[in-house]
Amino acid sequence: MEAVRDLGTTGDTGPMNLGGSHASDDGPGADADKGPRRAQVGERPRPRVDLKAVFGLEAGAWAWTTAAQATIAMTVSFALAALVFGPQIGTLAALGSMTVLYEKKTPYAYRSAALALVGLGFVAAVAVNSMAASLSPWAAVASIGLTAGVATWVCAAWRVDKPGPMFFVLVATISTIAPGTLADVPLHALVAALGAAVGWAVSMSGAPLRARHPEYQAVAAAFRALGSLLRSVGTPDLDHAQHKASTTLADAWRIVLLGQTRGYRTTAEAARLRALLRWVSDIHLAATQVCMARPSPLPEEVSEYADSLALAVADPGRAPDPDSLDELRRGMRPRSLEARLYSLLSRAAHSARRASQDEEDDERTETLHDERYPALWGALRSSLSGDSLIRPTALRMWVTVTAAGVFGLWLGLDHYYWVALTTTAVLQAGNVVLTMNRSVQRSLGTLLGVVVGAGLLMLDLPLAAVIVLAGVLQGATQLVVGRNFLYASVLLTPMALLLSYTASPHPITALAESRIIDTVVGSAFGMAGSLLLWRKASATRLPQAIAGVLATTRQCMLAVLDQEVEIGPGRRYRLRRDMRAALVSLRGVYESAIGDVPRAASTRPLWPVVVATQRIGYLALAALAQDRKPEPVGVITLQRVDLAFGELISAIEERRTPRLGALPRLAAYPRINMELRALSNSMTSAVAQDERAAQQEVERRAQRERNRAQKDVDADL
Repeated sequence: MEAVRDLGTTGDTGPMNLGGSHASDDGPGADADKGPRRAQVGERPRPRVDLKAVFGLEAGAWAWTTAAQATIAMTVSFALAALVFGPQIGTLAALGSMTVLYEKKTPYAYRSAALALVGLGFVAAVAVNSMAASLSPWAAVASIGLTAGVATWVCAAWRVDKPGPMFFVLVATISTIAPGTLADVPLHALVAALGAAVGWAVSMSGAPLRARHPEYQAVAAAFRALGSLLRSVGTPDLDHAQHKASTTLADAWRIVLLGQTRGYRTTAEAARLRALLRWVSDIHLAATQVCMARPSPLPEEVSEYADSLALAVADPGRAPDPDSLDELRRGMRPRSLEARLYSLLSRAAHSARRASQDEEDDERTETLHDERYPALWGALRSSLSGDSLIRPTALRMWVTVTAAGVFGLWLGLDHYYWVALTTTAVLQAGNVVLTMNRSVQRSLGTLLGVVVGAGLLMLDLPLAAVIVLAGVLQGATQLVVGRNFLYASVLLTPMALLLSYTASPHPITALAESRIIDTVVGSAFGMAGSLLLWRKASATRLPQAIAGVLATTRQCMLAVLDQEVEIGPGRRYRLRRDMRAALVSLRGVYESAIGDVPRAASTRPLWPVVVATQRIGYLALAALAQDRKPEPVGVITLQRVDLAFGELISAIEERRTPRLGALPRLAAYPRINMELRALSNSMTSAVAQDERAAQQEVERRAQRERNRAQKDVDADL
C-alpha cells in the first residue's frame, strides 16, 4: 500500500504523479497544477442494424483448426454410417459428429468428459425426437421446441461455448424426418452415437502431441489482452479494453483450473503455468491502477513487453530481457504505481525464462484455491433463480420455437421443422437489435444458399461426392461463422439441404421453395419472440447487477480496510474470483439491455453508472492484490465507507438520487473516492433523465387527449 500512498500523498486534491517525467505529456509540473484527472469514459456500446453489421466482418481470427476438424469429423462419420447403415440413416451420424464443434478451448482431460455429455445430449435429442415423430407431427413439433428450450438452459448454465443449442436443434429436426418407425428409434440413437464418437475422437486428436496446449493458449491470450489494455491507457478505449482483458483473464483462470489433474498439478510444468497465471493477474491489477491515474498513453515498449511474455508462455527461450524496462523506470519513485507495474513485468519475465520454478516462487506455484470441476447441479439450480437471465432466455426459446413449429405445421408447410430451426438460429443473437441483424443475415444467407444447394442437388451427385461436399461445406461454415453469420448461412444452407435430401428425398424445386418460405417464417417468429417475450429481462436486471457489483466491492474494501481482519490466501482468491465474475457479468447484462428496443432508451443513461461501478470494482481488486495493509483507519471511517456503499446500493435499486454527503477520506485509495463521487453524480443524472423522459411522456399523452377531444368537437360541429 505504500506504493499508493507514495503516489497520491495529497489524497483527492493533490497531484497524482506516476513517476518522473513519464507522468504526462506535459511534464510533471503540469499535473501538479491541474490536480488528479479522471480517466476518460469511452463511448457506450452501440448495437445497430446497418449494412456494416449485416455484411461486415467482425474482428477476430479465422477458425482454421475448427474448420479442418469439422470437415474430417463429418466426412468420416457420414461415410462410415452410410456404408454400414445406408445413406438415409447415415445423416444422423453426420449430425452427431458435430460434437467436434464444442469445448474447443478447454483442457483435454475436461474436454473428454464434456464432449461425452454433449454426445449423450445429441443421442437423447435423436431418440426423443425420432420417437415423437413416429407418433405424430404435432408431437414432433412439441419435442423440437422442448429440445430447444432445454438445450438453451443447460448450455447457458454450464457455460457451454458457441454454437450452444443450435446443433442440438439441428440434430433434433433432422431426426424427425429419418425413415423408420418406433422400433427404429434405438437404431437412430446408435447411429447418432457413432457420429458423436467420431467427433469426440477428432476433437481429442491433439492430446497425444500437445496435451497442455489449451492451457498455454489461455495464459498467452491473457498476456495479449494485457498488452491491448496497456496500449489503451490514456485513450477512450480504456474501459472496453479493461473489460476484454478481465474476460480473457477469467477464462484463463477457468481453463488452467480445469487442467489441474491429479498427476499433473504437482509437476514443474504445472507450477510454472500457475505462476505465470498469477503474474498476469497481478500485472493486470497493477495496470488497472495506472489506467485510472495516467491521462496519457504509456510508452509502446510496455505493451510490446506484454506481447513478448505471451510468446514466452509456451517457449521460455522467447521471454524478454527482465532488465529492458530499467530505462523507463529511471527517475521514478520506487513505489509509484508505474514503477510497480514495470517491476511486476520484469519479475514475470524472470519467471517465464525458467522452465521450472524454484522455492522462491512457492506462493505463486501453489495449488489454486478452488474446486477443479464446477458444481453442475448447483449451476442448474442457480440459473433458475429470479436474478438469472438464463431462465427467461430459455423460456423465450422454448415458447417461440414451439409456436413457430406449430404455425408451420398448421399452415401446411411440408418442412415445418426448418421453421423451428431458423427460429432457434435467430434467437441465439440475444437482444432485439442483434436478433434483427441475425434475422436479416439468416434470410439473405439462406436465399443465396438455396440457389447453391439446389444447383448441387440438380447435378445428381453420387453419394461419395455428397459426403465430401457436406463435410467441406460444414468446415467452411465453421471457418467464417465467427466473423459473419450471413456468409456462414450461405454455406450452411446447402449442407443442410444435402443432408435433408439424403435423409428424405423430395422434388428439388419444392425443397428449395420450402426452404425459403420456412426461413422467412422462422425469422419472423424469431423477431416476434425477441420483441414480445421477456424483452425487458436484461433492462430489469441491470440495476440488480450494478447493486451486486457494489455489494461485492463493499465486502472487498471492508476486508482490506479492517485491521482486525486477516485475509488468507484462500479467502483472497475467492474474493478476487467473485469480484471479477460480478464485473464481467455486469458488462454482459448492460450490452444485452442496450439492444432491447425500445426499453434501451432507459438504459443508455446508465452507461456512466456502469463504468464508474466497474472502475470501483477493479480498484477494489487492485487493493486485494496488495501485499501490505494500508494505514489503519478508524472505526468511524470504516462505518462511513460501509454506509456510503449501502446508500449507493439502495439508490440504484430504488432508482433515486443517492444522498451520500461527505465521503470518508481514504488516503491510500484516492481514486476510489473519485469514482464514488463520479458514480453518485452519474446516478443523479440518470434519475433526472428518467424523470424528464417520464414527464415528456405524460405531456405527450395529454396532448394526444387534447387533439382527440378537439377532433370530436370539430366532428360535432
